[in-house]
Amino acid sequence: MQVWTVVNQKGGVGKTTTSISLAGSLASQGKRVLLVDLDPHASLTYYLGYDAEELEHSVFDIFIDEAASKNDLQSVKKAMLSSNIQSLTLLPSHIALATLDKRFSSEPGKGLVIKKCLKQFNGHFDIVIIDCPPVLGVLMVNGLVAADKIIIPTQTEHLALRGLSRMLSTIEQLKPTLKTTFKPEQDIKVVATLFDRRLNACVKSYSQMRHDYKETMWRGYIPVDTLFREASEKQIPICHLKANSRGAFAYDKLTNELLKDVA
Repeated sequence: MQVWTVVNQKGGVGKTTTSISLAGSLASQGKRVLLVDLDPHASLTYYLGYDAEELEHSVFDIFIDEAASKNDLQSVKKAMLSSNIQSLTLLPSHIALATLDKRFSSEPGKGLVIKKCLKQFNGHFDIVIIDCPPVLGVLMVNGLVAADKIIIPTQTEHLALRGLSRMLSTIEQLKPTLKTTFKPEQDIKVVATLFDRRLNACVKSYSQMRHDYKETMWRGYIPVDTLFREASEKQIPICHLKANSRGAFAYDKLTNELLKDVA
């Protein structure tokens, strides 16, 4: 089982779209996928048709429930939800996640909660995808520390490049807590998103990314595609809406790239 963490300290760059699109592509290849929504805004949870504020159980339980925090498999399983896609399971978010930084600011070890929890699901899933909030805090740290691969969606525009630099600096600072075999050139993938070849600003930003981050950057890009919005409305990944669309094709290519070294 591998854990892929989707993260960026800038919002609006396509993190949730990337999470659900990768999950859909993996599921279409027969992989068993667990989506973990660590963002208090719960966009991924709402995407899959669940109202996060009405759920009795969520990923929040893992942080505050004594049984879940002690790796009680059944305690965690009760928070998991099925989706419209076969072999795709959701561990949903809750707005209460926004209180964790204040609640646990002085408690050691809270950055390891998700990593410890996921260990018990070896053999249950092939890939776990974690959708992180765009804020550096206990939730993002949990996502990064648990990761086998870190995926950084980055919009092809000038301000997003500054956010990318900040995100990579954060990862560098957390290196001592990442997995011991973590190799940035292999295990970090910067992914250009919302690319529109008709716009000079997009083309310029994309070229700049390829020049500055050539060791970690995926050589493709995710294009602007109106079908992403339609897929969201139907609560399914784009590849399950229209498999031969530009967006689905791009995420399939990215998925295959990320799977290269997965046993």
